[in-house]
Amino acid sequence: MRSKVKFINYSGYRSYRMDTTTIQLSKEMKEKLASFGMKGESYDEILRRVYDMAVKEHIREFLMSEEDTISIDEAIKEAKKKWPESG
Repeated sequence: MRSKVKFINYSGYRSYRMDTTTIQLSKEMKEKLASFGMKGESYDEILRRVYDMAVKEHIREFLMSEEDTISIDEAIKEAKKKWPESG
């Protein structure tokens, strides 16, 4: 199957676009998704922006998680036990 690139024109806006697919959404979800968009923005652009925000949030949550962490003071004590200062 060959990949096709389509030339499209949306209200005077022209761009090249890769093959597309159709997904089914409830009318309620379509309205919610549209509420994230700006005038003239396609659903593809909205979803890309929302996805990028979700990835950033996921990374932020991972980095800020306190799961499997210890305090700085505790880390210093462990480091001093592991690598005692030689005098």
